[in-house]
Amino acid sequence: MELSHWPAPFATSPVNATVQVPGSKSLTNRFLVLAALADGPSRLRAPLISRDSALMVKALTALGAGFTEVAGDGAFGPDLLVTPLDPAATGDPAIDCGLAGTVMRFVPPLAALRHGTASFDGDPHARQRPMGAVIQALRGLGITVDDDGDGQLPFTVTGTGSVPGGKLVVDASASSQFISALLLVGARFTDGLHLEHVGPPVPSLDHIAMTVRVLREVGVDVDDSLPNQWRVSPGTIRAFDVRIEQDLSNAGPFLAAALVTAGTVRIPNWPLGTTQVGDQWREILVQLGAEVVLSDGTLSVTGGARIRGAHLADTSELAPTVAALCALADSPSTLSGIAHLRGHETDRLKALATEINRLGGEVTETADGLSISPAPLHGGVFRTYEDHRMATAGAIIGLATEGVEVENIGTTAKTMPQFPELWADLAATGRPSAGEPLPTSGR
Repeated sequence: MELSHWPAPFATSPVNATVQVPGSKSLTNRFLVLAALADGPSRLRAPLISRDSALMVKALTALGAGFTEVAGDGAFGPDLLVTPLDPAATGDPAIDCGLAGTVMRFVPPLAALRHGTASFDGDPHARQRPMGAVIQALRGLGITVDDDGDGQLPFTVTGTGSVPGGKLVVDASASSQFISALLLVGARFTDGLHLEHVGPPVPSLDHIAMTVRVLREVGVDVDDSLPNQWRVSPGTIRAFDVRIEQDLSNAGPFLAAALVTAGTVRIPNWPLGTTQVGDQWREILVQLGAEVVLSDGTLSVTGGARIRGAHLADTSELAPTVAALCALADSPSTLSGIAHLRGHETDRLKALATEINRLGGEVTETADGLSISPAPLHGGVFRTYEDHRMATAGAIIGLATEGVEVENIGTTAKTMPQFPELWADLAATGRPSAGEPLPTSGR
């Protein structure tokens, strides 16, 4: 079946908008797991309501947790009340991971704490995502895992009601989620967990720092004082009432619109002291030529007459948005330290190079990133490969390039179901009545 094509809004003048975005997917799904393991009922205020979070809720429900939606003050959906897993729960549930890395990696260790055999599978591309480190780690903890020798989905986890824990050595160089998956449940292991990474550097260390922080917030003792080692003491996970920060990574495309149109975009309620990788926008966008100001909790980004090329390392999940901006820059750029993106929802490096080049760009894959040179872009179809960040990258390019059609914009529902409407509202501020015509340099 042919996927629908979404005509990306094209701005003819600078945008001028204040935008709120839904809650952080990374924080929502971490707190959902912790709530399922806590010593009493918990509440998540203004959580992300999206496909990824819905898959997590469904998975934890299948394992025996309870969830109730209650009215809250969030702009994008209800709060969630969570009843933890019943220790006596048994059965053989089937877990649909979709394309959510947090579900396919965070939930299997939790399934090992109950009696029964849980089966895990997901979308077709989920069967290509790296899972070997989690599977080997579970086996190293004495847990029975049947994966037909593939090291990927589908597989089953057979739990006996408890996990001894103790010392475990893993290679998490393919994904930081391998570390987070074990840390989140380590306090519930009989002897806790002493986790050591051996191998190439772990990517996206900010996400592990996030996991450590949320664990400490709910009373878990975590020692990360030694490089590549984490010790989690056995103990209870305290029930909690937490407000979820908005997703700063998902704020990125909207902030990028300020650079693309030489306009201004404001994001209110920008958190201070956050562990979200999206806080890096405050430095990245400056390097690309923007004026960035954080004042009274509002982040304001204003673009100039051009987008500057830059040499940026370790942009992680922000890379698709950064690549879209660099494709519109007036000088060459390199993105490095992101080889692990080949194992995300799609091979993001190959996908970005292919789709930007399809529109006239000049992007080359490197061993660990992308090399991007200025080139005039034209309209055409921008394919998304069922990857939400590819979809938003296409929208960014379409804001400055007339005639871009994004394939299956609905894939943004993975982490931001409201994206098409929010983007249309943003683009509507970039019409002739909103200001002067767009500058052409670097666009």
